[in-house]
Amino acid sequence: MGTSRRKFTAEFKTKVVLEALKERLSISDIASKFEVHATQITEWKKQFLENSSTVFDKSASDSTKEEAEKQLDTLYSQIGQLKVENDWLKKSCVKL
Repeated sequence: MGTSRRKFTAEFKTKVVLEALKERLSISDIASKFEVHATQITEWKKQFLENSSTVFDKSASDSTKEEAEKQLDTLYSQIGQLKVENDWLKKSCVKL
């Protein structure tokens, strides 16, 4: 019987990593406390430290937000176009 993978939220990962960064407990103690493998904690810590500088990089977050807004606008326009086409097709099928 296969085991399913657990999925961890960003909040949980952050909590574990911050605990590891405090260095009050060993990685193995933290792993036992949070029921996560020690290697996983080390990997999360590495990712956290590599990406921590983006928190203070306003230009990167602004450009990311702009890109997300552009993509959202594009998707909304596609939804609108598909709705119009769908309504037209419904009306056309009723006439047949």
